[in-house]
Amino acid sequence: MQREERIPRIDWPARVQARGFDFHTIDGEVYWDERACYRFTAGEVDRLAAASAELHERCVEAAARVIERGDYGRLRIPEAFHALIERSWSEDEPSLYGRFDLAWNGEGEPKMLEYNADTPTALLEASVVQWYWLQDVLPRADQFNSIHEKLVARWKEMRARLPADGRVHFTCASESAEDRGNLDYLRDTAMQAGINPCPIDVADIGWDGARFVDLDERPIGALFKLYPWEWMVREEFGTHLLDRSMAVIEPAWKMLLSNKAILPLLWEMFPGHPNLLEAGFEPGRFATDFVKKPIYSREGANVAITSGGRTVEQPGEYGEEGFIWQAYQELPRFGDNYTVIGSWIVGGDSAGIGVREDTSPITKDTSRFVPHYFV
Repeated sequence: MQREERIPRIDWPARVQARGFDFHTIDGEVYWDERACYRFTAGEVDRLAAASAELHERCVEAAARVIERGDYGRLRIPEAFHALIERSWSEDEPSLYGRFDLAWNGEGEPKMLEYNADTPTALLEASVVQWYWLQDVLPRADQFNSIHEKLVARWKEMRARLPADGRVHFTCASESAEDRGNLDYLRDTAMQAGINPCPIDVADIGWDGARFVDLDERPIGALFKLYPWEWMVREEFGTHLLDRSMAVIEPAWKMLLSNKAILPLLWEMFPGHPNLLEAGFEPGRFATDFVKKPIYSREGANVAITSGGRTVEQPGEYGEEGFIWQAYQELPRFGDNYTVIGSWIVGGDSAGIGVREDTSPITKDTSRFVPHYFV
């Protein structure tokens, strides 16, 4: 794994915008950054794929144990939704995708920092934008990236579980350009699989007393949501989710994997696992170097890293439900850049990676996306 400096394509903004990627710059700073790229070997790609598949299997095992034991309290999931999770699991409701955040420099074993199992973003840039960068810049090289093909194939597999008319409503928080961009891309993958994707704002989801409906009073038989389950259950319509009149993607059982409390539970089940970091619910578990993470949070908010007697904390509005503590794994550094690998799972299969950089050891929504290739 090496970082290589490169000269950006002269017309790169126009090229990425042509792919629907219009949030390439955030607050005046470059987000899509092709001033550098990461080079992997084929062997390193194989190791990332194997580690990601292994971690997904262990996470599914952890979800099964939570359900078997009714151990929802430590995950801070409202009691009313325990039965919803159990039905979702027992009916084997299908999952579309997820993304592991991994710390790895090409040596030893990749370490799981967390699993973005419910509403992962940075998808359009990982699937499409960096692929077309590769075709322009390094057409003879390869890339660990079958995300698009696997998304389309997965939608086709899920088609039989969706409404007969093929209509699926797609929703997100409309104020986020990043979420809208990712949602538009996912709608495109669904359309390529023969699904009729209908956009709807979260605020426009209605309840007519018997079923969910859109602004045209059409029933919402299936909903893809780029909107966290922990927010969904607290919406005004949240209790109606218990009526099971609408299929939801990601399914309710993914609530168990999308919050940070799964990290201590994984360590309890698989202590010493080479791809896991020690984690617990007790604040005094680690004497020196550790990371404090809210059970629910997004984009690094309220994460605090204590290392070498110094604490770095990202502000935010999370933490009401509590925290977990995880052993500190220093991120690989290339010059001034801390690097995180986002490894994508589609269905249950490893599908590709995206690389993020930041001058801070805490990865945020503004952390730069840098393309990669392998030889």
